[in-house]
Amino acid sequence: MEDTLELRLPGELLALFGQDRHSRTQAPAGREPQGTTPRGASGGEKPPGRPFPGEDLLDALAEWGVVATAVGSFQLVPVRIDRDLQLISSWMNDPAVAAFWELAGPESVTEHHLGGQLAGDGRSIPCLGVLDGVPRGYFEIYRADLDPLARHYPARPHDTGIHLLIGGVADRGRGLGTTLLRATADHVLDHRPHCARVVAEPDLRNTPSVAAFLSAGFRFSAEVDLPDKRAALMVRDRALSKVL
Repeated sequence: MEDTLELRLPGELLALFGQDRHSRTQAPAGREPQGTTPRGASGGEKPPGRPFPGEDLLDALAEWGVVATAVGSFQLVPVRIDRDLQLISSWMNDPAVAAFWELAGPESVTEHHLGGQLAGDGRSIPCLGVLDGVPRGYFEIYRADLDPLARHYPARPHDTGIHLLIGGVADRGRGLGTTLLRATADHVLDHRPHCARVVAEPDLRNTPSVAAFLSAGFRFSAEVDLPDKRAALMVRDRALSKVL
């Protein structure tokens, strides 16, 4: 199998196997809270799998700017809890979303989920997907190679993952998710030069999500058993991004 033959295990990944962390990878699903700031100093040796304090793991995502799509101008805007909590929590309480994200309940549930990422080391960044100035969905852009997901597939350095939900019921089922998925994946590849692949792991039961990834130029790579679901590993390759 292509992915297995090209397996590489850098120090970043080896460190993950020693971490006793419970993965909550639901796709489109949430991420577990991020770890504490790692030890390290300028000029010192970086602990395997841990960034130096202040190291940017996602290449200045907040500065990526706007990308043109067939449905308007799209931008990933990093979440601010004081501004965005009410909206994101309302989306998480939609039964269709809650079935896979499992973050329904009071705003404090969503706040805890967002806060874990915002207080972490930057390997996962929660964002609003903003189309022509209007938030249309919630996105998480994360370093899949530094995530517990890397224990379950042949990760490569700088693999970047996407979780997303489309917020409005009226926006679903008409191709918007596919368009924004493609735009987001290509946005990642355009701004992360060391990233050769964008990956995702939607629940196999979430057939609309799997279909959207396929329509957005991702290929089905494998079925993956994760701690709380059986997932479809979806991959968008840089080498094929201009033809798929």
